[in-house]
Amino acid sequence: MEWLLDPFALGFQQRALVGGILAGLMTSVVGTWLVLRGMSFFGDAFVHGIVPGIAAAVVFDVNPLLGAAVAALVMVLAIEVVNRQTALSEDTSIGLLFVGMLALGVVIISRLDSYSGSLTTILFGDALGVTASDLVTQAILALIVIIAATFLYRPLLALSFNSEKAQLWGLQPRRTHAALLVLIAAAVIGSYQSVGTLLVFGLLVGPPATAALLSRTVPRMMITSVVISLFSVWLGLTLSYHLNTAGSATMALVPIVIFFIVLAAKRLTPQRRMSVEAHV
Repeated sequence: MEWLLDPFALGFQQRALVGGILAGLMTSVVGTWLVLRGMSFFGDAFVHGIVPGIAAAVVFDVNPLLGAAVAALVMVLAIEVVNRQTALSEDTSIGLLFVGMLALGVVIISRLDSYSGSLTTILFGDALGVTASDLVTQAILALIVIIAATFLYRPLLALSFNSEKAQLWGLQPRRTHAALLVLIAAAVIGSYQSVGTLLVFGLLVGPPATAALLSRTVPRMMITSVVISLFSVWLGLTLSYHLNTAGSATMALVPIVIFFIVLAAKRLTPQRRMSVEAHV
């Protein structure tokens, strides 16, 4: 029992757990739609795209959430401009901005005297450094994301499976897509302190991808994704404590490992059944 309780005995450890849970709730709900729409590459680029905003906020000593929000807006607008003004595919524009925004963030943060420490925190998070005010901000963003995702469930469902029919049904797919981008931005911005801008992608895609292997309906997929995400946060912090590894990285790694375990189990199960039937 001590093995389970010791990692959360102190206040900062408990805040790390609460911060991870809030991050897991946001990312798993939003990530469900990201996976259903096949936007994982966009999500990865989007995560990297907020790095210069946070870096600039650190340099100029303003709220990192404001910097991240501005960077997210610039990222979305830049993708739209490239798509409309050139014949390049969306993947190309996303790839260009993926590298460009990340590099710009590193260039900005490199001007600080505490370059290495600040860069590490932005990119890889600081789960054990989450403060009470951080938790309040995360809780507000999590509430907004969950309420908005619930309110937009029908439009997002239609957009995920057939955007043309969504248009015919008057569900305004363009506005729904824009709303989804805002939700992704909110989830990433609200999670970077706990998990980091690079590692948050593990929680954003890992649990929903695993849930997709186990679920046949969207509501069940979303619920399964949340359960996997929360379990990953708890197990990641527990393993981090006992193995003396980075908390944020361990939290992000667990759902990826779970995905491949479930994938392997699903591939082996039919083979076992066929083998039994053959012997019968």
